Amino acid sequence: MKIFSAKQLLEADKITQKNQKITSLELMERASQKIFSEINHRLNGAQIPIKVFCGIGNNGGDGLVVARKLINQGYKDVKVFIVNYSDKRSKGFLENYSAIKDITKDWPVLLAEGDDFPEITPNDFVVDAIFGIGLNRPLPKWVSNLIDHINKSQAFVVAIDMPSGMMANDRMDNQSIIEANYTLTFQAPKLAFFLPETAPFAGNVQVIDIGIDQQYIAETQPEATIIGKEQVLNLYQPRTKFSHKGSFGHLLMIGGSYGMMGSITLATKAGYRIGTGKVTAVVPKCGYQIVQTNVPEALVKTSEDGQILTSVDLEIEQNQTVCFGPGAGTDAKTIQFFDEVLGKTKKSMLIDADGINMLGINKDLIQKIPHQSVLTPHPKELEQLIGPWKNDFEKIMKTKEFSTKYNLVVVIKDAYTITVAGENLFINVNGNPGLATAGSGDVLSGIIAGLMAQNYDPTVAAVFGVYLHANTADIIINQHMPEYVIASDLIDYLGLSLRSVFEKPKQQPQQAQQPSEN
Repeated sequence: MKIFSAKQLLEADKITQKNQKITSLELMERASQKIFSEINHRLNGAQIPIKVFCGIGNNGGDGLVVARKLINQGYKDVKVFIVNYSDKRSKGFLENYSAIKDITKDWPVLLAEGDDFPEITPNDFVVDAIFGIGLNRPLPKWVSNLIDHINKSQAFVVAIDMPSGMMANDRMDNQSIIEANYTLTFQAPKLAFFLPETAPFAGNVQVIDIGIDQQYIAETQPEATIIGKEQVLNLYQPRTKFSHKGSFGHLLMIGGSYGMMGSITLATKAGYRIGTGKVTAVVPKCGYQIVQTNVPEALVKTSEDGQILTSVDLEIEQNQTVCFGPGAGTDAKTIQFFDEVLGKTKKSMLIDADGINMLGINKDLIQKIPHQSVLTPHPKELEQLIGPWKNDFEKIMKTKEFSTKYNLVVVIKDAYTITVAGENLFINVNGNPGLATAGSGDVLSGIIAGLMAQNYDPTVAAVFGVYLHANTADIIINQHMPEYVIASDLIDYLGLSLRSVFEKPKQQPQQAQQPSEN
């Protein structure tokens, strides 16, 4: 599924109106009918107080249409409040403001600066239609206070298209945002729904298809792409009967230090479990027995130092894939060895954990990384690469600039992990809090690096690997709670995760039809 910018969605509206020969009011009516249907389905005729807060733009027009349809449907206690923050009105707002006044004597109440806010109780149902995707400026203070008033009420809130105060492509510091229980968004999700700072405000998001021009949707380069089962299904490279271990690559897994051998052991085993033909672990002497015991399939090379990684007599062949960093530490001698590895590596590699920390310590090393290599930082590690950011939108922008400048793929690990490949963003939406456990990132490194060793394109390996990693956690918590999950479980269930990509959803048995009453 594609994510479009606010500018693209506004353009999509214009093209839809032109190609379908409809007016903006007709498109608004169609979209709002879909919103009304969803709200009516949830309320199911329950006669509870409904308060609809409308702005004076097209989002407010949508809210007025929904309010009118709720009244016509027979909901008795529908009150509409106009948030009068400007003297400018959209045509869609004005037309629907007149229309609702024709069907009820309980006309909309205008709210302006200095007015008392209406009482809202936890038993109320609130529809937020104050601002839509066009918001691009700070809120007036009194409107911000109104949003805080709605949030404090603990009423159930449904936002139309976007929670008011949230911006599609930016965020203002300390700006109030509606805390929606549900967001019914038009045609495509918005990037803000997947960023740590803003996603919680959207609540549960449902995408409402309002019939936007399909050619535009298909041909327009999106701001980001959501990755799900449908997208990864075609990424898998099937094996032939006459393939052998040499067909599936040789992965050099370099890392480990005294007390941190679990990281490289998990990554090594994950590299095998994802199907790499051969994996060689390069570790300090203290890790030899640990790796050989826990991953007997692995070849092991050690540095002379017993505690940390130092120079190893290591020839890196052109077709070998390197994964560097898990548990390596950041000793000066290890950084020097990393420099040597970068000088010998020609193929795209994966850098994780302490490998990224070393790049933060010695930024000159970044220019030595082979093109199309994959970096897998968590937020604090990412900050060492791109510097601090004022909000998540700037974080994404700076990561795209970094990715483009050095021709690298960056996997930003978070609740919604985002793979950045130049200007392209790929957002993973599966996974669960079971992944919040030590070693989970090491397993992810092994999975992605193993796919790269099997000659998957680095961006494909990152996107596919992130999906499989998160999907594995989803499979585990079908049997357990998130608290149960440890990193080694992800390796044990990885095969089931890969198999599930090709399984069709089980059909629910059809219920027998009840005989109709004559």
